[in-house]
Amino acid sequence: MKNIPFTKFSGICLAVLILFKINAANAQNGPIVLETEKDALVLQVDSQKQLHNAYLGEKLGSGEEYRNLPMVGALAGDYTGIYNAAYTPSGSRNLLEPAITVTHADGSQSLDLQFISQTIDRISPDIELLTIRLKDPVYDFDVSLFYKAYYKENVIEQWSSIEHHENGEVVLQKFASANLYLQAGSYWLRQYHGDWEKEMQPEEAELTHGIKTLDSKLGTRANLFMPSVFMLSLNKAAGEDEGKVLAGGLEWSGNFRTDFEIDPINNLRIITGINNYASAYKLKAGEVFQTPPFVYTFSAEGKGQASRNLQAWARNYKLLDGKGTRLTLLNNWESTYFDFNEDKLHQLLKDTKQLGVDLFLLDDGWFGNKYPRNDDHAGLGDWQENRQKLPNGIAAIGKEADITGVKFGIWVEPEMVNPKSALYRQHPDWVVKQPGRQEYYFRNQLVLDLSNPAVQDFVFHVVDSLFVRDPHLAFIKWDCNAVIYNAYSIYLKHDQSQFYVDYVRGLYTVLQRLRAKYPTVPMMLCSGGGGRVDYGALQYFTEYWPSDDTDPIEHIFPL
Repeated sequence: MKNIPFTKFSGICLAVLILFKINAANAQNGPIVLETEKDALVLQVDSQKQLHNAYLGEKLGSGEEYRNLPMVGALAGDYTGIYNAAYTPSGSRNLLEPAITVTHADGSQSLDLQFISQTIDRISPDIELLTIRLKDPVYDFDVSLFYKAYYKENVIEQWSSIEHHENGEVVLQKFASANLYLQAGSYWLRQYHGDWEKEMQPEEAELTHGIKTLDSKLGTRANLFMPSVFMLSLNKAAGEDEGKVLAGGLEWSGNFRTDFEIDPINNLRIITGINNYASAYKLKAGEVFQTPPFVYTFSAEGKGQASRNLQAWARNYKLLDGKGTRLTLLNNWESTYFDFNEDKLHQLLKDTKQLGVDLFLLDDGWFGNKYPRNDDHAGLGDWQENRQKLPNGIAAIGKEADITGVKFGIWVEPEMVNPKSALYRQHPDWVVKQPGRQEYYFRNQLVLDLSNPAVQDFVFHVVDSLFVRDPHLAFIKWDCNAVIYNAYSIYLKHDQSQFYVDYVRGLYTVLQRLRAKYPTVPMMLCSGGGGRVDYGALQYFTEYWPSDDTDPIEHIFPL
């Protein structure tokens, strides 16, 4: 195939690469060609060392066909030459939405990222990792782009890392994980919205010029109103089994932002990552800032195949024990709510085995003495057994479960605190609240400051101590019932713009420590309905609670 016009290729232009079979030619002398089981992507570097995307679609027939792709470093009508940049910088010649914006140590906001090198590593027979290094020719400022491809699943994880060695701090104003570029006649976005008991309500519409933004500013439980996942169809709204679809989402449990921008020549730019809202980040010389992965898949066989690609990837590589069995459980919550004692729990336990379930779960209300947890106004933060309800502690309930022939699990919400609690009075410096301003509550509670290492230690100890009290504890239900109001960290002092990022990093630090000590204990990720279901958190859990709407009729509607 020779001299074939670029527009005849049935594919998507993207600033990313599906790996495998990488072309050994120098990147500036020929395309970088990468293939998965079904698809191929091409990256090009122009004579000015600018990194561009060239093609994404079904595999072409030979290496010669890839080499005959026209150079797309200068698209017709592109005044800048970087509409289709792999990672668009601001402050130089860019006229559109950037992937990265910085303020250098000398106050300049200019940035130009040029191709330096590429490496590729095979992690397993199914996984390869491509790393591309970009560098500013004037400032000692580097960006590395990472593309982790899963051959059989046709799935990519993409992220970036940012580092500098300037004489002083650099402020990152925006720091995307991925910068994609698509070319089609039209673009149809399927997005999701909702609230408690109304999660994942689908909407689909054709994109028009301007910028369409999906985002969250909730801090934690961040996808309560809008998750980061989406499906994008090319040329027409795809069906279940036909049409070209890009589906993906950000692996991050905090604020996210995804921009969809149709450029002046009618191609689509997608820039996604941590929301830079109120989140300028100071980066010291030699410090590395790594963005969370954006995971996505391309399907030429409709939305159903895109969904199955991501599901297979999640079960194989992301969800803990994704192909293992799961425990069925009996939860006391809807039987007793906060009103229970040992006798009531024993009565429930008597029938647990006969119901055919594997585990009895003790839900909210088992803790707090000075401020007992008899409703949702008090007790959060005081994780000692309530002596009135459980005079013999949780171990006694676990022992009764063992006698009955089932396992025992327990509910916690260790990231949160009620103002009516001993913890709130002992450690007001651990609470996310603004000095001098009236507190505002979500479900009568506030959030603990997980950017603070002392709070991370406390949250780790809350869960760890449960296993000390009952070494046979077999299940943790980890809940999250509040978003972040009154955003302010006493610990961060003058670096408040780093709070939203450092809070989520602190949460992940706790989860990593717990999984290092308890690698196989089943844990459910819950948030009063699926407000915290994302791939970033799922890797630490064996299951999640998608919604408090348990009406089976509601669950049959397609997403």
